[in-house]
Amino acid sequence: MKVLICGKGGSGKSTITALLAKSMAKKGYNVLVVDSDESNFGLHKQLGLDMPEDFMNYLGGKKTLGEKLMQAYQKGDTVSIFENKWQISDIPEAYAVEKENIKMITIGKIHDFGEGCACPMGALARNFLKNTETTPEDIVFVDTEAGIEHFGRGVEEGCDLVLMILDPSYESIRLSKKINELAEKAGKPLYFILNRADKIGIQLMMETVDKNHVLTSVPSNSEIFLAGFEGEELKVELPEIESVADFLISGVHF
Repeated sequence: MKVLICGKGGSGKSTITALLAKSMAKKGYNVLVVDSDESNFGLHKQLGLDMPEDFMNYLGGKKTLGEKLMQAYQKGDTVSIFENKWQISDIPEAYAVEKENIKMITIGKIHDFGEGCACPMGALARNFLKNTETTPEDIVFVDTEAGIEHFGRGVEEGCDLVLMILDPSYESIRLSKKINELAEKAGKPLYFILNRADKIGIQLMMETVDKNHVLTSVPSNSEIFLAGFEGEELKVELPEIESVADFLISGVHF
């Protein structure tokens, strides 16, 4: 199963990604975390891992990949980066970090001033996910960049389910309507996790989204806040996260 996690900036996407990855790993699953956010440099810390080398370098780097994509577009060809299907175990060790059933790769990061857009990273994320096959013992979590550009790049095409993280803000609620529309067009089931909301916030958010697709509400947590502020590994276990993990395992969303 491949689960894409999205939402507005600051909603808690990376935090929820890390907590879910840890929960599923403890349940015995082989977990792959795909960091597809080119501007976030903290997810590996939340998982207690070192920063992996950009997976894009496996294909020659951003410039080489960008040139390949441009050539394909100019010829009107379909962009195909990988010739064969992947399994999690096939990912080259040099481009992954691993600990306690959790393996992580990062698609690519913006490193230099003026280096150009993140289009090659979006194309790589889409192709990688489409060509990655999972077994019933595997689960992939994709931590995306803020907003909806990944929908425009077609990254969701290679995923089975979309989780949107909602925080109590106008921007988040407004974005949920667009993401619901895009998920329907992509043919992917969409579910919501409410994050850092009090009783009033939960009530207001439940009135704006399909309450039957709200999996849980994760309260503010001082331990999570401090770990995030200090760049430390998340070690807290929350019953709300466990309930989401159990939902994913149940398969009722298909």
